[in-house]
Amino acid sequence: MKETIISLLENAVDTLKQQGTLPADVTPTLKVDPTKDKAHGDYATNLALMLAKPAGKKPRELAEALIAALPQSDAVEKVEIAGPGFINFFTATDAAAQIVRQVLDAGDTFGRSLAGRGHKVQVEFVSANPTGPLHVGHGRGAAIGDCISRLLEATGYDVTREFYYNDAGAQIANLALSVQARAKGLTPDDDAWPADGYRGDYITEVANDYLAGETVHADDRHVTAKGDPDDLDAIRDFAVAWLRREQDLDLKAFGVSFDVYFLESSLYREGKVEEAVERLIAGGHTYEQDGALWLRTTDFGDDKDRVMRKSDGSYTYFLPDVAYHLNKWQRGFETVINEQGADHHSTVTRVRAGLQALETGIPQGWPDYVLHQMVMVTRSGVEVKLSKRAGSYVTVRDLIDEVGRDATRFFLAARRADSQLTFDIDLARSQSNDNPVYYVQYAHARVCSMLRKAEAQGLGFDHDLAMVSLGKLEEDQEKAVMNRLARFPEVVAHAAASREPQQVAQYLLDLAAEFHSCYNAVKVMVDDDELRNARLALGLATRQVLRNGLDLMGVSAPEEM
Repeated sequence: MKETIISLLENAVDTLKQQGTLPADVTPTLKVDPTKDKAHGDYATNLALMLAKPAGKKPRELAEALIAALPQSDAVEKVEIAGPGFINFFTATDAAAQIVRQVLDAGDTFGRSLAGRGHKVQVEFVSANPTGPLHVGHGRGAAIGDCISRLLEATGYDVTREFYYNDAGAQIANLALSVQARAKGLTPDDDAWPADGYRGDYITEVANDYLAGETVHADDRHVTAKGDPDDLDAIRDFAVAWLRREQDLDLKAFGVSFDVYFLESSLYREGKVEEAVERLIAGGHTYEQDGALWLRTTDFGDDKDRVMRKSDGSYTYFLPDVAYHLNKWQRGFETVINEQGADHHSTVTRVRAGLQALETGIPQGWPDYVLHQMVMVTRSGVEVKLSKRAGSYVTVRDLIDEVGRDATRFFLAARRADSQLTFDIDLARSQSNDNPVYYVQYAHARVCSMLRKAEAQGLGFDHDLAMVSLGKLEEDQEKAVMNRLARFPEVVAHAAASREPQQVAQYLLDLAAEFHSCYNAVKVMVDDDELRNARLALGLATRQVLRNGLDLMGVSAPEEM
């Protein structure tokens, strides 16, 4: 319907150009939006306000000319001018109701498109250090990253999901020392415990499995413990594999999977870090100072130059990041989206600067970043900070065990990534309309219940009769649902383009609200066969779109609640 109205306005603009009312070189961007108040119609445009100045007319006067130039259309019942010159469109019931047919015909593909044309996109997300269970911040990254991936796939992109393992550096060394200390009988309360050691109960589990000679099957490796508490290298290899398996299980419970697991250690093993250093030196963008090797990142927009290689010969953390992203570019990913925590904000500028300094044709502003803010978990209004198993933070598994996967995913992805999030465990567990995921899922289950009742009364759905009776859907609440259904493809496209899955979450809440309102106001099981089947069709279309939207959020669509 929106596209129909835009087409009508384009014709009207062309007519006014031919008449000389509008300059021939005017090329307006036509903006048509659903109205918030149904007293003002179904859709509105500010086109007359935009074109009044180039036309040399008052907005209302131009609005009258635009309306007079609109082609005749069965899709529009009437057109009115409102306020200073807004044009409001009231859609014809028969035309508006055709969205029900479109949804039912398209089924699971409704809302999907081929806009991406198979363009390759890599989405990197979670990328947690393999030093402990995934915390709730990782969970937010997992939910947002997976939803972004789903949205891009739904709009025709060829998506690769990637997890980058930081399996090199000081944190891994601390992990190995912690497991070794536990294997030797020390506890975190002992004075000899490593100063930066990990304290969670999971360290004890790793140490016990290592001493028992267990074999760990992680995503790309199988490691059998040597059982020797003095072999730190063997402990490190076993602990990393053990925790990678642990994180794999967390992600599986969360409904998240990856196509590629990339190891930081492979960058060193394959000489990729040294290759990046040599490129930067050859390009003349480095200098020596105080025994360290510096990169002139200020040449590329950074506020100060950055150390690449410290005086002790070790590399700073941003250099392997540059090498890693060069690898992404070399793998053919012209679009890369990194979903990370807001604490990575400082790395964005320096990584992009490093990539520009490589002079390999990587465009400015590459890659894209989506940074999420912190999550605070509360119960009974009090912040929950500790998990006994993790030692110092709330884990994703804690939340899943408490409230289930659906609520965890929906809550973590239903707010803008750049806004802080309070995860209320009590609300997520509640079966009430205040719980957003319950509210949406209940709308889906309500349609299923409605259809079961119809079947029980011997009044099963007649598709053919419904399709010829859609014009009977004349109630305001029915039109509100139909107009909301029609917006779904646009919401999906916009959410994918802006990398904002919370737009889908908000849409689902709005659709559920429209449906619940309609269900309470309009009786479905009427004697009129045509009207009853048309209303059942509207319910089926609503159920389909709810299911499609929930799938984009990685959330189930239950038939009973």
